[in-house]
Amino acid sequence: MSVRKNRVTIVINKYGMGEAPEDLSLLLLKNYLSVLLQEKEMPTYICFYADGAKVTTKGSPVLEELKELRDKGVNMMICKTCLNFYHKLDEVEVGTIATMIDIVGAQYNSDKVIVL
Repeated sequence: MSVRKNRVTIVINKYGMGEAPEDLSLLLLKNYLSVLLQEKEMPTYICFYADGAKVTTKGSPVLEELKELRDKGVNMMICKTCLNFYHKLDEVEVGTIATMIDIVGAQYNSDKVIVL
């Protein structure tokens, strides 16, 4: 398990990555996470909110990659308000349900925040 010496937070706020059709957007996110898994150093946090909260729930095509990142020590925070909005609170497969206070805290305590 290797966590970065500098605290890095990645924000996933879409169901996928970039502005593209959903299938391409999800493929891009899957590829991004797969490449991230090959890195020596892992981000400290991944924060999920808005549509991004849905990638942590049942049926998400990136659950395998997210679980591998979790197993490598990455802390994952999912916005509770967003999960409630999408009626997905009981469908979370990976990560910790968090408040916006937790997510802001992770971002403030990071040296770098990367928004996908």
